Amino acid sequence: MEVTNASSNAESMLKAQVEIWQIMVSYVESMAAKSAVELRIPDIIHSHNSPITLSQLAAEIESPGNQIDVNCLGRIMRLLVRKKIFTAQNPSDGGEMLYGLTNSSRWLVHANERNFAPLLLLQNHPWIIAPWHLLSRCVKEGGLAFEKAHGCMIWDLASTNPEFNEVMNDAMTCITKNVMDAVIGGYKDGFADVESLVDVGGGSGWAMAQVAKTFKHIRCFNFDLPHVIAAAPPHEAVCHVGGDMFDTIPKADAIFMKGVMHDWSDQDCVKILKKCREAIPEKTGKIIIVEAVLRPDGDGPFDDTNLALDLVMLAQTRGGKERTEGEWKKLLEEGGFPHYNIIQIPTLQSIIEAFPN
Repeated sequence: MEVTNASSNAESMLKAQVEIWQIMVSYVESMAAKSAVELRIPDIIHSHNSPITLSQLAAEIESPGNQIDVNCLGRIMRLLVRKKIFTAQNPSDGGEMLYGLTNSSRWLVHANERNFAPLLLLQNHPWIIAPWHLLSRCVKEGGLAFEKAHGCMIWDLASTNPEFNEVMNDAMTCITKNVMDAVIGGYKDGFADVESLVDVGGGSGWAMAQVAKTFKHIRCFNFDLPHVIAAAPPHEAVCHVGGDMFDTIPKADAIFMKGVMHDWSDQDCVKILKKCREAIPEKTGKIIIVEAVLRPDGDGPFDDTNLALDLVMLAQTRGGKERTEGEWKKLLEEGGFPHYNIIQIPTLQSIIEAFPN
C-alpha cells in the first residue's frame, strides 16, 4: 500500500512539475507565432496554394541584404509545427520537408478578411507586454499596471503615437469583423423587429455596416466621440453621429454595444446603461450587449480565454473587467434593465439582450 501511495504521489508531483514548466514557457509559443506573422509566413505558404520547403519559404521572406538565418527559421517552424500552427511532411522522394497551413494558421493569413493577425501583433506588442511585469506591484500598492508602465492610459498612448494607434485600430477592426459574423448569424430573430439601431462606441462603423447590409429595414447609426467619427469612413446606409455616451445617446428602437462595457467600472457602466434607458422606447426598447460572460468553473472552449482577458482588462484599463452572469444581472438592474437573456454565439463573447419592462 505504501509503495502504491508513494508511486501515485511521485506521479502527481511529476505532473505538477510539467504543468509549471508549461506555464513558465507559454510566452514562447505566443512570441513564435508573432514572429511568424511578422515574417508573413502564413501568407507566403498561402500564396503557393500548397506546402513548401524551408528553402522556398526563406527565399520569399523580405530581408535587408537577403541574409536569412535558415537555422533560426527552421527552429521556429519546428515549435509551431509541434503546436499544430503549421504542418510538416516528408515528401515521398526523400526531398526537403514541406511546410503547410493548418486551420489555425489560416486565421493568420492577411488575405483572409476574417483573420486574427493584427490582434496577435497587438497583444504581443512591447508596450502591451510591459504592464504585465508590474501586476504584482498593483496588488501591493494599488494603481493601474498600464499607467505605471507608461505614465498614461492606453488610449492616451495611442493618441500620441500614430504607429501604435494603427496597430490598435487594426486589432479592434479585426475583432469586430470576426465577432459580427457570429452576432448576425446568432441574432437574426432579435434584429427582425428593430427599425432603428444605434451602435454606442461603434468606432469606424464597420459593425453597423454589416447590420445594414444584412437587415436592410434597419436604420443604422454609428455613435462615438467626435474625433473618432471624424476619422470614420463612409458606409452605405450608416449615419455617423458624434457625441459622448455619458451625456446623451441618440434615440432609437434599440442600442447596440460591442466590447464597450468591459472597458469601464461598474459605476460607469450603470451611468451608460441609464443613458441607454433614456434613448429607447419605454415599452418596446431594448439593448443588445456583446460581451464575455465569465464562467470561472466552466469547461467551454472559451472559458479559459475569457478569464485571461479579464486580467487583460485589469492590466490595461481603469476599472474595466469581464463579468459573470451575476455581475451582469446586478449592473443591468441598477441601470434600469431588470429583464435579460443571454444568447450563446460561436465566439468568445455572448449576446446579452436586456429590456426595461
